[in-house]
Amino acid sequence: MQKKQIALIAILGGILIFLIKLAAYFVSNSVALLSDALESIVNIAASGLMLFSVWLSEKPADESHNYGHQKIEDISSMLEGIFIIVAAVLIINAAAGRLFSGVLPIEINLAIGISIVATALNGILAWYLAKASKKVGSAALEGDSKHLLSDVISTAGVWVGLFIVFLTGWSIVDPLLAFIVAILIIRMGAGLVAKSGSRLMDNSCKVEEAKIREVLLRHKYQFIDFHELKTRPSGNRVLCELHLMIDGSLSVAEAHDLTDHLETELKEELPNANLTIHIESKPIPQRESDHPKMKGKKAATK
Repeated sequence: MQKKQIALIAILGGILIFLIKLAAYFVSNSVALLSDALESIVNIAASGLMLFSVWLSEKPADESHNYGHQKIEDISSMLEGIFIIVAAVLIINAAAGRLFSGVLPIEINLAIGISIVATALNGILAWYLAKASKKVGSAALEGDSKHLLSDVISTAGVWVGLFIVFLTGWSIVDPLLAFIVAILIIRMGAGLVAKSGSRLMDNSCKVEEAKIREVLLRHKYQFIDFHELKTRPSGNRVLCELHLMIDGSLSVAEAHDLTDHLETELKEELPNANLTIHIESKPIPQRESDHPKMKGKKAATK
């Protein structure tokens, strides 16, 4: 299934889950469940952003973007993390207004039952997106899956708090629990922002570098040396380059065949890697008899 179809499923699933969570809030009047529903609004917006990013990332390279548009997925993933933090702020705001109000939630059992249905759907959707992100190598899908997972975790915490309220009648537990959930969500969002930011800063790809070295060492008898190995992520691709030192006696055609062979073999083992090889030749040491001065001496003796 294409990334765009997966993103569309995430949007439709998010809308359904939001409506179910909203029903749980209206049944219970719980600020914790309200905060849970507010987070789902952010989920829908984030899934919409994800759909746009995967659509743009699939566009081919053009004059303005010679390396393609895959970076948009990392930008989308970072914005997902920011959205998660925004959702946490909305939760804190809603909880602060109820902190000392003394208002108790009502129909807690029914509300939790409705919430369980929404959370089960959320968990399935998060699992589906996480699996799809690994299969297609999409940072945007990965970000959305973590976003939905944060929603599942926060909702489970809400259930615990509402159960305590049901047993004790302590109304303050409801908003306090919302604060705790918000802190956990902020932590997850901050982690996603940090990871995406690292990719946007073109951090090197150690796994791919190790594989490139492994492939090159299999053919070390065909060249003299290699250096300046560089890698950087670009969406689901890894852009790589290196300098290959070859024997100066090789013809241009032979050097070209060698680099083609190395690039093809690497492509088989790392399908998402795009390797560029810069050829450098090492001059063949001149024999003394071939030196211009020696040739002159030979001519003079004749």
